[in-house]
Amino acid sequence: MKIKWNGHASFTITSADGKVIVTDPYESGSFGNGIMYDPVDDRADVALVTHEHADHNYTKGLQGKPQVLKKSGSVGGLQFTGVEVSHDEKGGAERGKNVLFAFTVDGIRVAHLGDLGHLLTKDQLAALGKVDVLLTPIGGVFTIDPATAAKLVDQIKPRLVIPMHFKTPKCGFPLASVDDFAKLLTRVKKTGQTEIELNSKDLPAAGPEVWIMEYAR
Repeated sequence: MKIKWNGHASFTITSADGKVIVTDPYESGSFGNGIMYDPVDDRADVALVTHEHADHNYTKGLQGKPQVLKKSGSVGGLQFTGVEVSHDEKGGAERGKNVLFAFTVDGIRVAHLGDLGHLLTKDQLAALGKVDVLLTPIGGVFTIDPATAAKLVDQIKPRLVIPMHFKTPKCGFPLASVDDFAKLLTRVKKTGQTEIELNSKDLPAAGPEVWIMEYAR
């Protein structure tokens, strides 16, 4: 499995047999140029959209006519579990709902949390299931902040954590930096890469380990 971080909350995940999943493609230039990452234009079989904000739902630029999922579903033999949560700590009253997606690629269970705004309940954790690779927001303001994200990692107990949705030179939002999150955990490395390749033997034996990626766009 290959995981490429496009930027913000968008990843392109490619299975060993060539199936391509794109998460939360953003509209480049949206929110008054708050999102300055280059467009996501990969060919995709599946596009996962966690909620209807322009920095997470712009599927028009994707190639290949992907099937767009906004809740649980199955595409090409891949099963996607969607768990409804909130974009804020007030049950969605401020920013609406958000969907967590969990799916298995090449024997590795991945969870993408979109713009999660709170810690998870026992029922939400149970619905999410066991997670090997956690793609989690950490920037605060619109999502959980670094401290809450660290608590969430302890809740979910993944083997590998890849942070997303944080301040970069191409994100104009007033978010926390990835270093604010990294300093709260003990096993952290900067990959220096925009794309990583994983198989089950590459995963940390005893997680969680944090891998910080570079944005590709």
